[in-house]
Amino acid sequence: MIADRFRVLGEPTRLQILNTLMGGEHTVSELQEATGLQQANVSKHLAQLRVSGFVQRRKEGLHAHYSIADDSVFALCEIMCGRLETDAGNRLTILSGRGSHVAAS
Repeated sequence: MIADRFRVLGEPTRLQILNTLMGGEHTVSELQEATGLQQANVSKHLAQLRVSGFVQRRKEGLHAHYSIADDSVFALCEIMCGRLETDAGNRLTILSGRGSHVAAS
């Protein structure tokens, strides 16, 4: 089950949708506009995120509103983003020569 959840998060398009939803509830049309994706593509990915428990849907008339279902998604994203920022900072330090201990010839 854990591997399945991480597989769902391993798709960049789904991460883009989750990132948009972190700003609050959105309809499919709003997600389309925010991400630049086609309606069918947004709907397909939302269905996968919903089945996995990452997003929830609220029906209002003809529209469905999607939001983050579990706040632990925020914590997971913060952990991963923080780790990536640290890695990027380390790489930048190495590339700029500040972290290099190579002796000059």
